[in-house]
Amino acid sequence: MSRHRPFRRITSLAASAVAALMLLTPAQVLPVRAQADQQAALSNGAKTDGPKSDSAKSDSTKPAAPQTTGAAGAGSVAAVEQANPAQQKSLATKTIEKVKQVAKSAGDIFSRVPCLPPKDGAKSMGSLPHVASKLAAGEPVVIVAFGSSSTAGYGTTAPEFTYPNRLAAQLHRQYPSADITVVNRGQGGEDAPEMMTRLKVAVLDMKPDLVIWQVGTNAVLRNLDPGETAKLVEDGITRIQAAGADLVLVDPQYSPRVTERAESASQMVKLLGKVAQLRHVGFFPRFEVMREWHEKQAIPIDGFVIADGLHMNDWGYACFAQLLGDDIIKSVGQIKLGVNVPSNVQTYRPM
Repeated sequence: MSRHRPFRRITSLAASAVAALMLLTPAQVLPVRAQADQQAALSNGAKTDGPKSDSAKSDSTKPAAPQTTGAAGAGSVAAVEQANPAQQKSLATKTIEKVKQVAKSAGDIFSRVPCLPPKDGAKSMGSLPHVASKLAAGEPVVIVAFGSSSTAGYGTTAPEFTYPNRLAAQLHRQYPSADITVVNRGQGGEDAPEMMTRLKVAVLDMKPDLVIWQVGTNAVLRNLDPGETAKLVEDGITRIQAAGADLVLVDPQYSPRVTERAESASQMVKLLGKVAQLRHVGFFPRFEVMREWHEKQAIPIDGFVIADGLHMNDWGYACFAQLLGDDIIKSVGQIKLGVNVPSNVQTYRPM
């Protein structure tokens, strides 16, 4: 937006921006300037989810989007202020807020490309007896999202769009009278070795009822031994189960930076699935779900992955959260109040 063009031109541009909202694809729901700023930032640094220098790692520990969105909004408003400080600032602010409001709704972000469950009916992650019993008793439920930068929300355009926040909103809609807290404990650049060192403080000290543990992506990018990662995950599972929490493992994302290391990625996905089955914990097959988006639903890679070829965009995080939430709701429903579920299968029950 030029600083020297008259108010009527600004009005026209603002109206056009709002009118164009419903024509945007998932990767385009964001304000155009915010998208451009985000992609430029990603090109200049933090191009991997793997080991980083201290400064790069610091960037990935915080979602890039909130800063990008704020910068775009501030730039637009500043430009308007110089032309007409009162009315034009109000107009630009309303336009920006309208764009952000549309993106906040999962229903709106799926308006052009819906979030569909896997066509092959992939089995759900198993039942969650601890969460179900707490919900049935009307007791508070604490969920901890544990992982690296895709848990922290790198690639989103605002904190509201991280998968833990999307998930929290979905669970609050499903259980409106329940006291449910979702805590984000994502830390960019980490994998099982680093996560195990902070497991107690970041997770166990929260006394969670459910832990959603996203792990394995950085191990693939850093060429770590999948078997060693699996052993560390098993140790973590033991500690989480001893604390009395339900657990869901989430495997790596299907994205170009991961799939270019096809053998390592395949081993990691298989090992995490096997560990989950043997240790009777839940498993959300994120890799296969995202691969289906591309191969069976014909969604372009850039429809759910940002320009760094690794992290999801707002649509990708929203759909991931939606499907994960659906599985949690389904799993809780299977054993809530112990209906039709023998006690000897309440720790794990594939759907």
